[in-house]
Amino acid sequence: MAPKINHGEGRTRSSLSLIVVISLCCFFYVLGAWQRSGFGKGDNIALQITKQTECTDMPNLNFDTHHSGLGSLSNLGDSETKTFEPCDDRYTDYTPCQDQNRAMTYPRDNMIYRERHCPPDEEKLYCLIPAPKGYVAPFPWPKSRDYVPYANVPYKSLTVEKAVQNWVHYEGNVFRFPGGGTQFPQGADKYIDQLASVIPIDNGTVRTALDTGCGVASWGAYLFKKNVLAMSFAPRDSHEAQVQFALERGVPAVIGVLGSIKLPYPSRAFDMAHCSRCLIPWGANDGVYMMEVDRVLRPGGYWVLSGPPINWKVNYQVWKRTKEDIEEEQRKIEEIAELLCWEKIYEKAEFAIWRKRINAESCTQRQDEIGVNICETTNSDDVWYKKMEPCINQYPEVGNPEEFAGGEPKPFPQRLNAVPPRISSGSVPGFSVKSYHEDNRLWQKHVKTYKKINDLLDTGRYRNIMDMNAHLGSFAAAIESPKLWVMNVVPTIAEISTLGVIYERGLIGIYHDWCEAFSTYPRTYDLIHANGVFSLYQNKCKMEDILLEMDRILRPEGAVIFRDEVDVLMKVKKMVIGMRWNTKLLDHEDGPLVPEKILVAVKQYWVGGSKNEEQ
Repeated sequence: MAPKINHGEGRTRSSLSLIVVISLCCFFYVLGAWQRSGFGKGDNIALQITKQTECTDMPNLNFDTHHSGLGSLSNLGDSETKTFEPCDDRYTDYTPCQDQNRAMTYPRDNMIYRERHCPPDEEKLYCLIPAPKGYVAPFPWPKSRDYVPYANVPYKSLTVEKAVQNWVHYEGNVFRFPGGGTQFPQGADKYIDQLASVIPIDNGTVRTALDTGCGVASWGAYLFKKNVLAMSFAPRDSHEAQVQFALERGVPAVIGVLGSIKLPYPSRAFDMAHCSRCLIPWGANDGVYMMEVDRVLRPGGYWVLSGPPINWKVNYQVWKRTKEDIEEEQRKIEEIAELLCWEKIYEKAEFAIWRKRINAESCTQRQDEIGVNICETTNSDDVWYKKMEPCINQYPEVGNPEEFAGGEPKPFPQRLNAVPPRISSGSVPGFSVKSYHEDNRLWQKHVKTYKKINDLLDTGRYRNIMDMNAHLGSFAAAIESPKLWVMNVVPTIAEISTLGVIYERGLIGIYHDWCEAFSTYPRTYDLIHANGVFSLYQNKCKMEDILLEMDRILRPEGAVIFRDEVDVLMKVKKMVIGMRWNTKLLDHEDGPLVPEKILVAVKQYWVGGSKNEEQ
């Protein structure tokens, strides 16, 4: 029997529900109006913070270069602001962790004395590194590739020492770089075209390259024509200022050496590695240097060796080497290459090209026969101050012999925003395909805001850009342009290492600890992006250590974009005023209620002098 329905009771319940809904709507309408009026506690606090920090939608900073002083500091801060004085002029090219005097106290074996040796706290400089007299902004790219103002790097030794090899010429008030090199005196263009006849440089397959012992980085400079991004390094040695010249030209480079410590790059990072008479003893120390190149070279990548001992039968007398000595060097290199299962695919004149195997399956039997030493570490990206070992890093497993270990990146530029293999395979804890795409969208939004703040951002005004806390490299991807390049830094204290992802996107970067000085010369970056850096390093080291290092590597009239919590940025703002920076604090894109803010800054133009006066 069907139950009886009480229609009167149903109507009563419907009426009550309607009354409740209407009441709630009215309540939230009144609440919203009350909050918008400014009397809500949360909104009032936000408004107070905005007022105190003088946040505005757009800054009134001047981002243009003027090559002259920007006026008095008196309007930038109060009497409590700490003022940092200029360092003595002799520190104009100071590199704290590659200081020449300190280097000479370390052993010369395996180039240990040319590695990073940072000063203890009691020896750190707490002053501002001066620019040399007459310093001017570098020429815009691509003119900067060929010309560098003499006043910026006033050293002529390379023009004499490398005159025959066509590295650099001094002409009036500029240095001219004709594109030559020790192994390509007729020009890097022709040399690169020769490589491109063997290596797929033109179709985007090769995007990231490593140049070991780069000189003035002409190889990397001319690879930009092929849309290839080269990470170049060379030691600070008797070839004075070679890395400084590279960066003044607008070419990525760091001070570095292949000595006893692992390179500060992740495994399987580079599509191509290159040595053009780089003087690295590849056959020495049980092949550890070639094994380190093998670690950072992606499966299927290429290694180019140009110069000794290649073609030794013709050149051993020119190189002033005995026939037996140079032949033995070549034999060792060939032996180690076979151990690594690299296939020599080309040798002509004075350069040879090897290709790394695409996976471990293609060479297991030969390695077992030789008895190769496999590295025991399970994390081949843990490299910061770690000693190199004569062992071969294991590859990710594959499903079939034709599969690229670790995944094959797409050609560039598709790989810039494609899902990197490390993400799609779940190799990076805490990141998924979804979160990767979300991060991309977020930084496209942030960069759009940055371009509103500074309309010179994508005009070529800023060539050398650094991201101090690069995460997945999405800032660099969003700002990508032929007019600029980004050095993506992944802090060594970051909870998760993401530098491998950055390289799989066709970008470059490096591991670094910001409690120490970066491996570069002063005044080598046009713009620095610091997202969450000071929150990350809270209680790790002093804020002024990081800020003074930023000042050292930033060019006069260079810009900085900070993004962090408002209380952190207020401390930063106060400190950089005493460093001769102009600043402006801005609200987050989503409004004043968001505690994260943006601080933009411009370093004032000033140079050293007998009285260290502002110019």
